[in-house]
Amino acid sequence: MKKQRPVNLQLNTISFPPSAISSILHRITGVAMFFALIFVIWAWAVSVSSAQGYAMVVECMNGVLGKVIAIGTASAFIYHLLGGVRHLVMDMGHWEELQSGDLSAKVVIALWIVLTIVVGVILI
Repeated sequence: MKKQRPVNLQLNTISFPPSAISSILHRITGVAMFFALIFVIWAWAVSVSSAQGYAMVVECMNGVLGKVIAIGTASAFIYHLLGGVRHLVMDMGHWEELQSGDLSAKVVIALWIVLTIVVGVILI
């Protein structure tokens, strides 16, 4: 018996709903914050080791790479927090319908973009 399954799945033709994108972003930002924590722990350990270590961390954080890491970490934290609040509200029984779930996902993504821009301007 021949199975009627797609042989080759074209990922660029798949359209995810906003709630799926929001859920995937929530997971991605959680992983991103884990890796950012490695940098934070390294920076803390080096900065408390000596005056030269502290100066090196300050110089690194004032450079382009440090700004990118700081803005990226803040952005991941902001989205993860907003997505977590959205999930908590959904756990309480709200926004479970298709339209309200998609609308809440769009609002969270829009807030995330706006807040990331604000934080980026403040940190630069």
